[in-house]
Amino acid sequence: MKEFKICDRADGSVLYVSDIHKVLLSMMKDLDTVLRKHNIPYWLVGGSALGAIRHQGFIPWDDDMDIAMMRSDYERFLKEAVNDLPDRYVFQCYEKDKKFNVCVPAKMVLKGTHIKEYNTLLKSKCEHGDGLFIDIFVCDEVSMKCSRDLPRRLANVILMAGITVFENMHMNPIPLKNLFMYNAKRYGEKNKGSETIGYALTWCFNSLLQPVRYPKNSVFPLQDVAFEDTTFPIPKNPHVMLDIEVAKNHMELPPLEARKPKHIKDAVL
Repeated sequence: MKEFKICDRADGSVLYVSDIHKVLLSMMKDLDTVLRKHNIPYWLVGGSALGAIRHQGFIPWDDDMDIAMMRSDYERFLKEAVNDLPDRYVFQCYEKDKKFNVCVPAKMVLKGTHIKEYNTLLKSKCEHGDGLFIDIFVCDEVSMKCSRDLPRRLANVILMAGITVFENMHMNPIPLKNLFMYNAKRYGEKNKGSETIGYALTWCFNSLLQPVRYPKNSVFPLQDVAFEDTTFPIPKNPHVMLDIEVAKNHMELPPLEARKPKHIKDAVL
């Protein structure tokens, strides 16, 4: 299998994407063990889900790992399960650390590791914030009606811009963060019973008019599929989610020039 290089190092060694994969896989196994112990359902999303169905593991050039869970399960995880994570990890989220940047997903970070990312605009201010991580996205029941969805989504996009400006001025805009989180949670509460789910309004980087949202019955019940030397859960019909998250032709390999790591510039593992 072809190796995908991240960078050459000053000592002459080379960091490959496969080096990142080995550590992420170990981290994901630890997280999976805790989530299953507490019967907390979750599923792979984005490139991690695509890797599972197209490559039976990591996309060879993908350098991160993403999962999602419903808000009620996420809240139960924080209350019942997060303390069961091994001591080598720290779980970062706004509920646990007000320095956390609310514009990004919650993260399980491996202590003692360090990464340099291409994206420095949303740099973490938390302790161990530069460590290798797994993203945990929160999903809510959402509305398909633009008149119901757009106002709160637009409000959080505006708040996100303000929060990012203050964060990069080395200020912690807690009132803006509180409002951002409140809007996201209230939006989910207002759509209780909806048959459509999607990323909570804490993730507003997708199109305002075409956010990531898909039928609940395309996700549940979840299915376990092969991923490298183990199994992880994905939606019942992952193609419905991936049509929206990735592209309609997501099972086709991208052109050679697009096959490269997009997040990590360097790492100490």
